[in-house]
Amino acid sequence: MKTTIIIAAAMLIIMVATRLIASERGGGIEEYPYTVLQTYPEFEIRLYEKALFARTHIDADTYRAGSGNGFRTLASYIFGGNDRNEGIAMTAPVAMRWDDGMVMEFMMPSKYTLETLPAPNRSDIELYEKPEVIMAGLTFGGWANDRRIASKIEELSNYLEEQGISHTGQFQFFGYSSPYQMINRRNDIVVQVEGWK
Repeated sequence: MKTTIIIAAAMLIIMVATRLIASERGGGIEEYPYTVLQTYPEFEIRLYEKALFARTHIDADTYRAGSGNGFRTLASYIFGGNDRNEGIAMTAPVAMRWDDGMVMEFMMPSKYTLETLPAPNRSDIELYEKPEVIMAGLTFGGWANDRRIASKIEELSNYLEEQGISHTGQFQFFGYSSPYQMINRRNDIVVQVEGWK
């Protein structure tokens, strides 16, 4: 049983890497679109456009404990685990937040609407439209882990406090880089700001 799980996980990683390589060679992966409203030395205020997402809730309170399960669940949907057996292009970033466990989200390609997206085969995957939202974003490189994510959340929180910018307190981690990318990795910590005009 354990060997079967390891083989299945390895095959999924290979499929994801292959899909990402093909996407990058074909002109790049579609990203969650935003406009920078204001730039500070350490972070930006960004207006993210409305977009469709698939999300799943994982019973885990850390990046390490939940990221693998969340990724496999959502990857199963875009690799054909839906009512049309349709492959859906990978996008960036993979979004995570912690709210009574972990929530992981994949943005859906912009060619879809909620009506045209195939329905997930799994009941633990939800499709929804996120309205446009103004968020503060702090970008950092390298590999993400629980310690670095917590440190960057604290940094962004302190920067916002210094600037007198109110926020919801619900920080999210955005991972942009594929598993095989060794250099120039991109990660963001973002949080919705309040009262921004």
